[in-house]
Amino acid sequence: MPVGIEAWITQIPPITRGWLALSVLISLAVQCQLVTPLQLYFSWKSAFGNAQPWRAITTFFYFGSISLDFVFHLFFFMRYSRMLEESSFANKKADYFWLLLLSSVMLLGLSPLVNLPFLSSSLAFVPIYLWSRRHPSTPISLFGLFTVSAPYLPIALVAFSWVLNGTWKAAVADLAGCAVGHIGWFLRDVWTREMVGGPTIFSQAPEVL
Repeated sequence: MPVGIEAWITQIPPITRGWLALSVLISLAVQCQLVTPLQLYFSWKSAFGNAQPWRAITTFFYFGSISLDFVFHLFFFMRYSRMLEESSFANKKADYFWLLLLSSVMLLGLSPLVNLPFLSSSLAFVPIYLWSRRHPSTPISLFGLFTVSAPYLPIALVAFSWVLNGTWKAAVADLAGCAVGHIGWFLRDVWTREMVGGPTIFSQAPEVL
């Protein structure tokens, strides 16, 4: 029977667990100088003009060198992605994967406009934002210092990231994730339910998944 860290890992839902594992492994690979960030960042020219398509994937798994900011983003992404996958997407793993895939495509399209070579923290904010909109009355205690209601959680985390890094540019990626998360929430929870009245390509994964 799994115990300790093994039990904790096996209890994490599969999509969140895979995302977490790849993010940690890539950061460790950079830390050990097996690869460099220059081999991982995304730009349309490098990925498609120079035939390096892996950049469109690795950009979502590199949270930077191991630091306080790395721990901050990884902790909150893992916490709220896990809760979302266990509640709203319980027994709907394909739909959750589809949500993240569509969000990734939107972020790739947005990246040249806001100059974001790494989109890991942006994508991490998508499940945080969606969870906060689906649990509007839930109070959230942040670091035991203050409490906010769930809809204000993403903004509070963006502000903390700004303070942590000491520059507003560090919050741009998180804000991009909030914007894409809002679009995803609108398409899944508002447009699909109130305007269409049934599943759409935005709310339900294709049969192939």
